[in-house]
Amino acid sequence: MLFDDTYRTIENPAEGAFRDRGSKFLGYAFPVVGESAVKEIIANLKTEHPKANHHCWAMRLTPDRSVFKLNDDGEPSGTAGRPILNTLLSRDITNVLVVVVRYFGGTLLGVPGLINAYKQTAEDVLNNAVIVEKTVNDIYNITFNYLQMNEVMRIIKEFELEILLQNFDNDCAIQLAIRKMQVNAVLVRLNKVENSKISYSHSS
Repeated sequence: MLFDDTYRTIENPAEGAFRDRGSKFLGYAFPVVGESAVKEIIANLKTEHPKANHHCWAMRLTPDRSVFKLNDDGEPSGTAGRPILNTLLSRDITNVLVVVVRYFGGTLLGVPGLINAYKQTAEDVLNNAVIVEKTVNDIYNITFNYLQMNEVMRIIKEFELEILLQNFDNDCAIQLAIRKMQVNAVLVRLNKVENSKISYSHSS
């Protein structure tokens, strides 16, 4: 939906597993908000599983289905990262990184076998994850005079806004998470607060 500002993701990291003809596939899912976490997570898993043959992964970011990255890590093209990604897409889950660590069991699985193994591992790890719905938020910084505190807090309470950071002195500063669908209405109200300054920070 064009105006839908919610998305489904996982609450905490989760694990899963799958076996086929001696090969062992270990699945790991992590909630992520950007690409910066990926390298560290993959590095940690490679340290944890130094004898594994492959560390394949796929990641989705934002509710936009075209924002993703994947890596077959030496498996035949399209047999590992893509099935993991397709599982995330079919479950409509985003802001998630799923890594599948493979220990080769000595028997080649073939392309259909690999696709199935990586898909089943991703399915298992997501079955073990707690799925939550979150809102797409814009983060704004608001500065205002202490005398306007009650007026600002009344707006925050009325719209049930989340305060991320706050600093109350003679000049007050608050960082707010505002749900996408509420942004215009909230900004209209905040702009009416005397001597207030509003600046956009980022989306989350």
